[in-house]
Amino acid sequence: MKEILNIALVAHDSRKKELIDWVRYNSSLLSKHNLYATGTTGKLISELAIATEGEDGKETLATPFKGKVTRLLSGPLGGDQQIGAMIAEGKIDMLIFFCDNLAVQGHQNDVSALSRLASLYNIAYATDRTTADMLLTSTLLGDETYQRIIPDCIQKYAERKLQ
Repeated sequence: MKEILNIALVAHDSRKKELIDWVRYNSSLLSKHNLYATGTTGKLISELAIATEGEDGKETLATPFKGKVTRLLSGPLGGDQQIGAMIAEGKIDMLIFFCDNLAVQGHQNDVSALSRLASLYNIAYATDRTTADMLLTSTLLGDETYQRIIPDCIQKYAERKLQ
């Protein structure tokens, strides 16, 4: 797997705080990768202030993701579909999607399609903090010998005979 990944970050409103807390916790790891996020989630990540200790021992606030997050449209306004297209084009390596499974979303079809594409194109995909932590700390990250395998069914489908 390549050393620098393209990671998509998405969160429904009720789980945005949870995703932001996760980003804060993993900021040193995430800052090494290219981040893509839907509207508000991307804004919150870009503005995230993290306390760091300076050389003088004093605590300062840093915004490590300012200008480093590619913001897409809000999920219901097409952002989920933008990420889905990037997955299909091979431009996304990992999807972290903290979705609210207790509420039906107005754009539920887009949410389902995003999940289906992540699975179909065999990208690393997490819907909760524990799985996201395990993906981000996998020993396979940066292992150039590991290659993501695109399922044969995609090519077979593209080459199917139509009557």
